[in-house]
Parts: sequence; C-alpha cells; structure tokens
Amino acid sequence: MQAVSSHMSRDLLTVAAELSLAEAAKRMAARSVGAVIVFDGERLVGILTERDILNAVAAEATGKALVGDWMTRHPETIEASDSTDHAAALMIHGGFRHLPVVDGGETVGILSIRDLMRVALEDKSPRGA
Repeated sequence: MQAVSSHMSRDLLTVAAELSLAEAAKRMAARSVGAVIVFDGERLVGILTERDILNAVAAEATGKALVGDWMTRHPETIEASDSTDHAAALMIHGGFRHLPVVDGGETVGILSIRDLMRVALEDKSPRGA
C-alpha cells in the first residue's frame, strides 16, 4: 500500500476566490494543470477544475465571473499519509479527478487521477528485461 505523499504534486498552483475566472484559466493553461487550489489567506476554501470552467462557459458566465463564483467549495481532501487505494476510492465515489492533500491541517499537495494511473501502471508493468 503506497502513501499519497509519494505520488502527489507539491508544486501547487493556488489562487484567491476574487481572481477572475479568465485569469485562473490562463494560469492553468500556462502550467498545464487541470485544477487550482483556492485559498483565503492560509485557509483552503475551494478547488477550481477544468469541469468548473466548462460549466461557466456553458452557462455563458465567463465575462466578469470570479473563481469564487464557480469553484467547488469545501472540497474533499486526503491526508498525505493515506493510501493511494483510499484516494482512488474517494475519487471514484465522489466523481472527481483531483484531491487536495493535507498534512496536519496544512495543504501540502494535490493528487490527480493521472497520478493514480501512474501508480496502477507501475504495479502492472513487466519487471526486468
């Protein structure tokens, strides 16, 4: 059983809820990430994902929209010491592809479904030559 901390990204892209949705999308595109963590000071208040941006575009609400208008508030989180199996179960049952990772109440990373696929493929890849 592998720990989430071994597979999460520690290089977080973070934004404030007051940032424009368009600017958040630009930053996500520049970093090639599918989600950003939303903070109010030091406190995790949400997550903004590609799906949230898609919903805003579909609602034709992107003009002056703010991150806080479309983010998912109070997202599910996972402890850095939890197993990747637990993370996969949370994602599958919750219907989401990104999990903020916390350690002692502090946000320390993000785990994506892509990270979990790498774990699964490592387990299935042939060993040796």
